Amino acid sequence: MRYFNKYVMILLCALLFQNSRAQNNLQTLCRIEDGKLIFQINLKWSLDKRIEISKQYDLDSLVLAKVFEGETNFKIANETWSVTKVTPQIVELSKVLDEQSSVSKNNVLLMFDNNSSDKLKYKGAEFANFGVNRFKIKSAFQYINGIAIFFLPNNSKAQKVYLSGTFNDWSTMQTPMHKSDSGWVVAIKLQPGMYYYKYIIDGKWKEDPNNINRISDGNWGYNSITYCYNFQFELKGKDYAQRVYVAGSFNNWNPDELKMSRTKSGWVLPMFLREGTHAYKFIIDGTWIIDPANSVSRPDGRGNINSFVGIGEEYQFKLEGYSLASKVFLTGDFNDWNQRELGMERTPGGWQISYALGAGNYEYKFIVDGKFITDPKNPYKTGKGNYINSFLAFKANHVFTLNKFLTANNVCISGSFNNWSRDSRMAKKDGKWVFPIFLRPGKYTYKFIIDGDWILDPDNKLWEENEFGTGNSVLWIQP
Repeated sequence: MRYFNKYVMILLCALLFQNSRAQNNLQTLCRIEDGKLIFQINLKWSLDKRIEISKQYDLDSLVLAKVFEGETNFKIANETWSVTKVTPQIVELSKVLDEQSSVSKNNVLLMFDNNSSDKLKYKGAEFANFGVNRFKIKSAFQYINGIAIFFLPNNSKAQKVYLSGTFNDWSTMQTPMHKSDSGWVVAIKLQPGMYYYKYIIDGKWKEDPNNINRISDGNWGYNSITYCYNFQFELKGKDYAQRVYVAGSFNNWNPDELKMSRTKSGWVLPMFLREGTHAYKFIIDGTWIIDPANSVSRPDGRGNINSFVGIGEEYQFKLEGYSLASKVFLTGDFNDWNQRELGMERTPGGWQISYALGAGNYEYKFIVDGKFITDPKNPYKTGKGNYINSFLAFKANHVFTLNKFLTANNVCISGSFNNWSRDSRMAKKDGKWVFPIFLRPGKYTYKFIIDGDWILDPDNKLWEENEFGTGNSVLWIQP
């Protein structure tokens, strides 16, 4: 969890221990002066020393690399840096701090807002398959028509209360709460998903006392977890039942986890479900049944029939030809490679099936009368030997491109996004090698593999050193 901007943590340490001799080196290397954050860099530092400094102060190694390349002004990850020569050996690396900051009286918290209000976008949902809220009082959190309402009861003596979480990049000043007769409240626009958050009450971080869902924050405390719902399971009637649960592929078919609530007309369970296709069943006093109100059900290939629900957009898988085939199935990592679940529909030109997917990267194959084949119309492949699969980037937000080596036989892309696999094959298209992919916001390192030889991206000036001394290209995906 990000409580503060990473550089502010360094400066906070300096404030807490400014009289300690052990901090002399820290104050020399990092300081605030005239509204700037300044690092003092020795150009004689060895590579090991640069790596040590980068880790010690959480300073991006790419920033340091630019300094040692002799650049004087550059921008990385939306931060603009300047380099000023002090002596032939010493330079100062600086960035302007144009945000407001303040320090609490006991130096416990350095308030620092890293996002201007006009740029604030309430995103930052954490990945989750599903989620159900567990609040001690219903009014502590409500989600209505895309608006999330956070309510903190009591705390009448508090002067200022802020809401901070993954939805505002853990900003400490961006989301002030408003005082009411019974507590503090704020409403913000959020997309369906899972979010981590805390309250900041007069400079002190507090988890939500009325929220049972929480996770360790890595600092001997907890972050509260809330879910913004996008779906509701409903089962009409069954008023005789004592307990009704729902279980499915989203929770590994756990029969005792998701209890439904009794209503006048039956049973309901509102919840968050990630985008994609989910199999499920209801469990009535121990008896499993499919959803009687859902016409979409399929056999799972193991003698069972499950109901299915799709959240989000559908993708139409097509296989042309094979008109003489008796049965064709679709299988992939999106359905745990179940070989008998997704029967494709025969069409005049071949076979097809529509399947809801969330934005992401998927591997799949077709099974034609028991024989596995890759998608003949999809040029993107991954894997090797007998385990080559077709690759699909649904809602791809980046395309790796290589304009050279057009006579190569095999070009692959490898990086931190695919655990440095050597088997993600690029396709030749419009006179260049390409590979579309979906990547979540953040930093990635990568290389191309040309007929077995690893190379940096010749069209990307951003790179950083690796443990082998050969460097990796760097890619930033912005939110």
